[in-house]
Amino acid sequence: MAKSKTSFFCQNCGSSFAKWQGQCNSCKSWNTIVEEVISNNVPAAWEQNSGTSARVAQPQAIEKITTSDTPRKSTHDSELDRVLGGGLVPGSLTLLGGEPGIGKSTLMLQVGLRWPYKTLYVSGEESAQQIKMRADRLGKNQGQCLILTETQTQNILHHAVEQNPEVVVIDSIQTLQSNEIDSAAGSISQIRAATAELIKFAKATQTPVVLIGHITKDGHIAGPKILEHMVDTVLQFEGDRHHVYRILRAHKNRFGSTNELGIYEMLGNGLRAVTNPSELLISKTDEAMSGTAIAATLEGMRPLMIEIQALVSSAVYGTPQRSATGYNLKRLNMILAVLEKRVGFKLGTKDVFLNITGGIQVDDPALDLAVVAAVLSSNNDLPLMRNTCFAGEIGLAGEVRPVSRLEQRILEAQKLGFTQIIVAKNSKVPKGTQISVIKVGKVHDLVQHLFTS
Repeated sequence: MAKSKTSFFCQNCGSSFAKWQGQCNSCKSWNTIVEEVISNNVPAAWEQNSGTSARVAQPQAIEKITTSDTPRKSTHDSELDRVLGGGLVPGSLTLLGGEPGIGKSTLMLQVGLRWPYKTLYVSGEESAQQIKMRADRLGKNQGQCLILTETQTQNILHHAVEQNPEVVVIDSIQTLQSNEIDSAAGSISQIRAATAELIKFAKATQTPVVLIGHITKDGHIAGPKILEHMVDTVLQFEGDRHHVYRILRAHKNRFGSTNELGIYEMLGNGLRAVTNPSELLISKTDEAMSGTAIAATLEGMRPLMIEIQALVSSAVYGTPQRSATGYNLKRLNMILAVLEKRVGFKLGTKDVFLNITGGIQVDDPALDLAVVAAVLSSNNDLPLMRNTCFAGEIGLAGEVRPVSRLEQRILEAQKLGFTQIIVAKNSKVPKGTQISVIKVGKVHDLVQHLFTS
């Protein structure tokens, strides 16, 4: 038997070293380098049994390469299909990350029970009885879902070749362990080897594989960073466990857009796809309140109407507080500086708190106009008209700049019953718009329109 080779790996980024050292040269982390056993390059057991032979790639002229739409397997879940770009691509690897208890396993088990594909659901964290109890709570089993409780990579791939499923789900990648590597489950070598074997299997059999992964305290997927480079799609499941809404984002997608967003509602019988999130992100109140404005924003290709809440109060302590939830704090400080310099509002001695309802993180610059309106409304303690929404970017000179895809924003506002939208002066308004469009050139014009009429 050949002697096992060892190497030193960084537990943070996955870089390898010939000897141990205190600091990683790649990610500059301290005390993250550990010694692990390197496996020999022997053919996997499933490859030997199945008789698959590796194909030798031949160079081709770029003119002779034919392009066609990649066939996809629909997940029969509108939000998941939207984030994936239309469904699962055969032979692809998808990594789904999220905090413990956020609903990753529930989402994949729910989808596996409902889609019409033969699915192999591999669980290394729960027993078959626990998965059965969860499945009974989720509802009807309309598909062909096979449950396998196994952590050995070779055994999982052996069963996958025997059963020949159309989709494979691994829960989770940190629990897999290979016999060829003499290290604990969840280590750099184990995760790398398990993912490499699953990639070989997915590409050889054209079977889509979904990996479930945990995240660290910093919000990054646990394990080496190279794991995200190896897979085709990286999805992040976000939200607060104490609230009912969950957000599914695509951080990487080789087969679609990375700007798409899916919203779910956690119920007693599983996750429900929210088809119209704008109605959920706007508070239903009987009376108008100051400091509240509605912004017409875009998340990927989806228009959203988001409620922005602001609170401006006198600073109790010497240094005024600036706090923003779901919004960039530096952007808020810039807007406050513009209001003080260009419009004359003395906000330097006041506390300003900003909140985006629904727990959504938004980076669209079109929110600037709504943020200004909410801050000024709270500062003057005058409520805004409830049927008005905003879409515009604020410049450092106090000017209001037009935003992209204004037609989609106007149609979404019109669908939700808004009668008035305030946009930039140079915006191109589509013809046939039923909603009243008010154009403002500077922040001063916005103040006059909102508070002097």
